Amino acid sequence: MMDHRNDFSNWLDPDTSLKIFKCLDDPADLVRVSCVSRTWRDFVVENGLSKQLCLRMFPQLSRVACVVELNQNGVKGHAEVGSSRSMESLALWKDHRVFSYFARFCLSPIAMDCIAKAICASSTDNFPQESIDQTLEERDNIAGRFSYWSSSGQSNPNVPETLTYQLASQICIIKEINIQPFQAHFQMGSPIYSAKSVRFKMGHLKASLNDLSDEMFVWTYTSPEFPMAQENRLQKFMLPEPVLCIGGILQVELLERVQRQEMDGLLYICVSHVQAQGIQLSPAFTVDILGPSGMFVLKRDHRANCQPSATSEDESGEITTDGDFQQIVDILRGHAMGIGAVDGWDEEEYEVDDFVEDDDVL
Repeated sequence: MMDHRNDFSNWLDPDTSLKIFKCLDDPADLVRVSCVSRTWRDFVVENGLSKQLCLRMFPQLSRVACVVELNQNGVKGHAEVGSSRSMESLALWKDHRVFSYFARFCLSPIAMDCIAKAICASSTDNFPQESIDQTLEERDNIAGRFSYWSSSGQSNPNVPETLTYQLASQICIIKEINIQPFQAHFQMGSPIYSAKSVRFKMGHLKASLNDLSDEMFVWTYTSPEFPMAQENRLQKFMLPEPVLCIGGILQVELLERVQRQEMDGLLYICVSHVQAQGIQLSPAFTVDILGPSGMFVLKRDHRANCQPSATSEDESGEITTDGDFQQIVDILRGHAMGIGAVDGWDEEEYEVDDFVEDDDVL
């Protein structure tokens, strides 16, 4: 065992030590550092290094108003040890536990399609045969019929279209979005009805339904514009950085029409498949959005684990939505159809006290 006097932090001022510790960009490194000594562990906690690392990874977390821990029975809590700890110290320890666990799952190598269901399309040519629901079907052909969504026809190529989806988790990390344009083999020349480019938005429902404006959502992220190839294949659009989607709403913006239908001379956009590849953080993490401000409460449930879960009806049943959400879906679907609104670590969290009993450097 090394003498604690060899600890470099004893020879540096706190600001210099903080700069060194901030160079750690892997959550596992922060865990290891916290296990070196009680002094280092307290330094990590008191300076909120786990939270700062999460903020660097996902700027969307800057809107966290507070964190809450649920179902802590049986979970060892450092914050409860000793009656002299201040409320500020208790909050720091809680932040440390929550954000350390959050960072752990954000680096999960497991990615899956996070789309649970379709909400609405900005227009539909032939409902329901060519509705947005067809874009979630993995098969290209169902019972002898092609599966795809089609916009209404337009003479102006600059008229955009949008496809809006509900994600499988209230809080997800989205890494890439995949889109396959539709090729109409039943038309002369087998034209491909792609868009010229695509852009993505993520966000949440508005807090109140009293404001029935055209925009029912609050968008907290807008991607750059990506060029789309006029090819019949699943095209992958990797986001510049993984995005933390808080609220579980994804919108695909299809920009500029390139294919004219010979039959009526109008321009259409048609899509066969849409996927959003990422990580679902529920049920271990959930959020409560606090009104128009967009701030939210991040909740960590100690009884739950972040594991990929089935999202199809056959495996997990209907995705539940509250009344407000269903009302918005009905309104948007009604508008789109042109009708009125109708109805590397273990599963357990590490505990530094299990490794460190004194101030000695291991």
